[in-house]
Amino acid sequence: MVAQFRHNALPYPASGAWMPGDPVGHRQFHTFATERPFSLEGGASLSNVTVAYETWGTLNSDASNAILVCHAWTGDSHVTGPASEGHPTPGWWEGVVGRGHAVDTDKYFVVCANVLGGCQGSTGPASMHPDDGKPYGLRFPVVTIRDMVRAQASLADALGIRSWRAVIGGSMGGMQALEWAIMFPNRVRALAAIATSAAASAQQIAWSSIGRRALLMDPGYNEGDYYNAAPDAGPWYGLAIARMVAQVTFRTDTRFTEKFGRQLSDSSLDAHGIDLFSRFSVEGYLDHHGDKLVRRFDANSYLYIGKAMDLHDIGRSRGGVDQALARITAPTLTLSIDSDILYPPYQQEFIHQHLREKDSRTRHATIESGEGHDGFLVETAPVSLQLSQFLADTE
Repeated sequence: MVAQFRHNALPYPASGAWMPGDPVGHRQFHTFATERPFSLEGGASLSNVTVAYETWGTLNSDASNAILVCHAWTGDSHVTGPASEGHPTPGWWEGVVGRGHAVDTDKYFVVCANVLGGCQGSTGPASMHPDDGKPYGLRFPVVTIRDMVRAQASLADALGIRSWRAVIGGSMGGMQALEWAIMFPNRVRALAAIATSAAASAQQIAWSSIGRRALLMDPGYNEGDYYNAAPDAGPWYGLAIARMVAQVTFRTDTRFTEKFGRQLSDSSLDAHGIDLFSRFSVEGYLDHHGDKLVRRFDANSYLYIGKAMDLHDIGRSRGGVDQALARITAPTLTLSIDSDILYPPYQQEFIHQHLREKDSRTRHATIESGEGHDGFLVETAPVSLQLSQFLADTE
């Protein structure tokens, strides 16, 4: 019955990870921890760590115009620009980042890096283990949001950026932005945290757990050792289901109803009637998103980055969330999507309540949208308006 749920007749790769030898596109690479290991929050370490990143615009003489944009769970460094060789999809924040947009690449030097543990050029589970030249797989250590930020700090040092004009991110990108402002308060001059939280909630962890379980139950997952699997023999089915679960949380009942209603998608219904496996249009939508992710992402990276999000808690080992937020000195914009069921507005409002008295430029806004959590990606006009005003206020 698995074939019933295939969206595309083309075979699925064992992993959608970018690998050395693949077209580089606009990626650049920063390698560090070549002489001494990079210690991780969980106690393990990594050597010869690579961060893949892209830049737009020109860094000015005093390196004061640099903005860091942080990506969400399945994002990568390609925040803006067309699909091209090395980049199978267009930039994930077109209309917000680019020439003449809110994060104007004619004015700012914009940097976006694939996170540590990712699969689009940065060191992650699909990378080669230095001991045997085979993919790390489950030998890769657990990484946290703080580890991702410290890897980005090494990149900033290499680029000669002592402080960011702003650090901006939504969802998991917002988690990174918060950690930047807490870990390196003197290196962040403005902070924009969008559709994110100070700590992962029990329900957020629960949704992640369901997707993780679906992936682990796929026989093709093979305990994380699937990189040499033949086409269609990797864990594509489990990864696709995990993505389908997540996709439901990214949108809203209203949007699903407006777009799909109760429409059945099978063209043969008139001739053959309804059977147990007749499919609704919304199921085809979920298949489509599962198919897209399998072709550009790695199953192990999905698990590791998901775990980093589950572990997100700015108050860990800092005396609690309140004391962690007290470390932030930068003016802060928090943005909510009113229909977001995954990162509800109260989570961003909580952050704002703790920061609003620290700087008159700190503010909060809620965007009205039926798009749910994905509104921070889809509603480019209102998001751009808020970011433009905030960057002007903090000039």
